[in-house]
Amino acid sequence: MAAQDIDTVVILCGGRGTRLQEHTQTIPKPLVEIGGRPIVWHVIRLYAAFGLRRFVLCTGYKGELIERFAAGCEWPAGVEVVCVDTGADTPTGGRIARVAERLGDGPFCATYADGVADIDLTRLLGFHRAHDALATMTVVRPQLQFGVVDVAGEEGTVAGFHEKPRSEHWINGGFFCFEQGVFDYLSDSSVLEREPLEGLAEEGQLRAFRHTGFWECMDTYKDAVALNDLWACGRPPWKVWD
Repeated sequence: MAAQDIDTVVILCGGRGTRLQEHTQTIPKPLVEIGGRPIVWHVIRLYAAFGLRRFVLCTGYKGELIERFAAGCEWPAGVEVVCVDTGADTPTGGRIARVAERLGDGPFCATYADGVADIDLTRLLGFHRAHDALATMTVVRPQLQFGVVDVAGEEGTVAGFHEKPRSEHWINGGFFCFEQGVFDYLSDSSVLEREPLEGLAEEGQLRAFRHTGFWECMDTYKDAVALNDLWACGRPPWKVWD
């Protein structure tokens, strides 16, 4: 499962995780555990399973705890994990801008520290290589939180129910690929999901890689419980490594 010639992954690890306060008052969100391992460990193992070996963790809130974890963890052979303090309140785009000098002069991957998926990274990287745009963003159709009701006619007849269907809309699922030219769209104060991605889209420099398999973001305590339940079942969908 070679990852072609991209070997560096930037992982955004600096946020405060305010919607996970049950955990994040004492530890940063990337260290909230799934199956006894921090979620950032799962993200790194996912990329490493596809041959990526160099990881730059953009830390911020309680970053010293992430650095201590990374330094003490036994990673797969050849994997290098470096933590860079990118500031407590730096926005997502600014964090990537602050590690530019550590990424060499070639393309790189970037993602969040709180999302897992059974994504085929070889296909993602191949898709990125096949077009000439500066950026690729993985898009997903998340499962809705609630079931939906089919209502027919003006009389309001209930025609049926659908238990938590997938959204009809695609959303940002993370798992980006970027060329060096993306730094022209980033500044120290930019929020990646706003001006940079919007600017890339407006200029035809952003492509969407559709992922239709499993994807989940650990945004709330309920999400953390659900992911731990999947791990406890013995076959979590995102575990593509041995």
